[in-house]
Amino acid sequence: MRRSVINLFQFVALMLSTLIAMNSHAQSTPTQAASPGYIAISPPQPTSSGDKVEVIEVFSYGCIHCAQFQTSVDAWRKRIDKSAVQFSYLPAPFNPLFSLLARGYYAADSLGVSEKTHQRVFDALFVNGKQVNNLPTLADLYASLGVDRVAFMKAAQSFVVESQLRRADDLMQAYRVDGTPTIIVAGKYRVTGESAGGNDKVFTVVDTLIAKERKLAKTSPKMQ
Repeated sequence: MRRSVINLFQFVALMLSTLIAMNSHAQSTPTQAASPGYIAISPPQPTSSGDKVEVIEVFSYGCIHCAQFQTSVDAWRKRIDKSAVQFSYLPAPFNPLFSLLARGYYAADSLGVSEKTHQRVFDALFVNGKQVNNLPTLADLYASLGVDRVAFMKAAQSFVVESQLRRADDLMQAYRVDGTPTIIVAGKYRVTGESAGGNDKVFTVVDTLIAKERKLAKTSPKMQ
């Protein structure tokens, strides 16, 4: 009887030590490679930035996360090398409201006031609670920011803005954007807060990709 008890204890001890060893091995062996912080765009899309690295923020004035992210965008834009990087905004026409707000961005841009109104539109919607549900109310919003209402209405319904909206929709599909804010680098990489491990890490990934593209440009043979 005593021999059986001893054998039982030995068996339990052996099983416990085996489980501990297996658990230790599982923890020390990664199940998958670490994320690079971005999603590759396939196929890569052409850019319009020439020798500069193109960086695009896909955003919407209707997105609270974009409003919160704008501080990071502004800080990053102040420190980039503008001789090497070209930045632009791409308003996302995900739904009727986002499409309306995208129309507003392009209208303001065509009037040369988008840089002045950009943050103020976010503030009007998310700080002051301004309601926008059609083109006249959108024109009222921009008029409250000092934009000529008649000029805005004309621009918002122009062929140029209509073409830009169609182009935005095409790019969204080509980039496979599924949320905002999203950063597109060189037409090759899609960076989001999720892929980067947090919105505060997005531009760390973007900077790495810019450096990668600049190094690639230096080592690539020049076309004669």
